[in-house]
Amino acid sequence: MEITFLGTGTSYGVPVLTCTCPVCTSTDPRNQRTRSSLWLRCRGTSLLIDTATEFRLQALRAGLRSVDAVLYTHCHADHVFGFDDLRVFSRLTRQRVPIYGNDSTIAELREVFAYIFRQLELHEGRPWIETNVVSGPFQVGEVVVQPVPVFHDALPILGYRIGRTAYVTDCSSIPPASLELLRDLDTLILGVVGFNPHPAHMHLERALELVRELAPKQAYFTHLSHRLDYEEVSRMLPPGVYLAYDGLTVQCG
Repeated sequence: MEITFLGTGTSYGVPVLTCTCPVCTSTDPRNQRTRSSLWLRCRGTSLLIDTATEFRLQALRAGLRSVDAVLYTHCHADHVFGFDDLRVFSRLTRQRVPIYGNDSTIAELREVFAYIFRQLELHEGRPWIETNVVSGPFQVGEVVVQPVPVFHDALPILGYRIGRTAYVTDCSSIPPASLELLRDLDTLILGVVGFNPHPAHMHLERALELVRELAPKQAYFTHLSHRLDYEEVSRMLPPGVYLAYDGLTVQCG
């Protein structure tokens, strides 16, 4: 399996509007972060996790030309506001684009993008969508996807495990049953918002504790705020743990 980090920033993105901090004014491209999203290619299947605000630009940069399904973590703006750009893929295939999420995510997508879901047939100017409420493992093509229920503050959201790779972002706590789903991994991807504890996200120390507990072969941190300088934080990380950056492509098990 091959993954590309389409975006690795928080809901603000980096640089943050009006901010003149060292990270926001950095010339290191690894400190320039669009909103978080992941593209996975596995067994001939192309999957997205979330459609971030800059999805169109991310897809152009990465050379993304097909989408077999989209897996949504939750319905906050930074994770879904690229939704309308899925129209290209339903137009190309003349088929509905399958999307997956928990019941609240699908319901909120229907509300936020009501104009899309009112259409019953293919329309050139809107994506044509097939909704799927996740209640357990499911399959897209030859790829089995295991949802991983976690909490974003009090909001139930989903991470996803595919094979020996898992993606868990915007997470403040993980129930014991979900922790068991994150064992025996080659690659663990976690959202890390900054250095200090946060009510809705993991901070760096907590994420490192979790990596030690779960012991994946490698770990990547994403959903990074402007408080995290790429070079500075990378020097602090133990072997096998990395900060992700926009456009990074990784071979996974």
